[in-house]
Amino acid sequence: MPEKKQVVKKIILLLNQKYKNPKTALKYGTAHELLVATILSAQCTDKRVNVITKDLFKKYKKTKDYANVSSEEFEKDIRTTGFFHNKAKNIVEASKVIVEKFRSRVPDSMEKLITLPGVARKTANVVLAEAFGKNEGIAVDTHVRRLSQRLGLSLNSNPDKIEKDLIDITEKKQWGKLSNLLISHGREICTARNPKCSSCVLNKDCPSAFSFK
Repeated sequence: MPEKKQVVKKIILLLNQKYKNPKTALKYGTAHELLVATILSAQCTDKRVNVITKDLFKKYKKTKDYANVSSEEFEKDIRTTGFFHNKAKNIVEASKVIVEKFRSRVPDSMEKLITLPGVARKTANVVLAEAFGKNEGIAVDTHVRRLSQRLGLSLNSNPDKIEKDLIDITEKKQWGKLSNLLISHGREICTARNPKCSSCVLNKDCPSAFSFK
């Protein structure tokens, strides 16, 4: 465990030098817009989500606007994000809960956020870290999952278990940063296919470096 803690510190140091405190690639103006964008990003690229939300955030300006639209109508606005039926239903229902139970304000705690339809730990972690500056966990997306395994930080495949493994070896103040750094590196260098190991600043410490064909 102590060894992994040192490895994580070095990973954060090296990646931070390269990516300079990265933030989420999702574009938003309010906590609710971030919540919407994060729900839409499931099984969809952030680039595509940003294209959709550019017009979406002009059409729906307040939380109550999302709460008052029908799921069927909202589906038309987000169809190209994939899984639009469930996403529309969750966003509309979550917005209703926020309006009715939380006075139109997105809750700022993990306990309350995960009571919203369509919001699990990953989404809650993104909203808490980016919108409220709170580290209550580590958002584990496909990039964080892949890099955690390749770097030997976790042997698990379940996102919740990976999150626990990362939490155990990372300082709390670095939880949000670690997620964003791994996501940035996963997109640019440590891709799912043909990772650029020769260009990777972590290749000297990565047990998977140069093992891909």
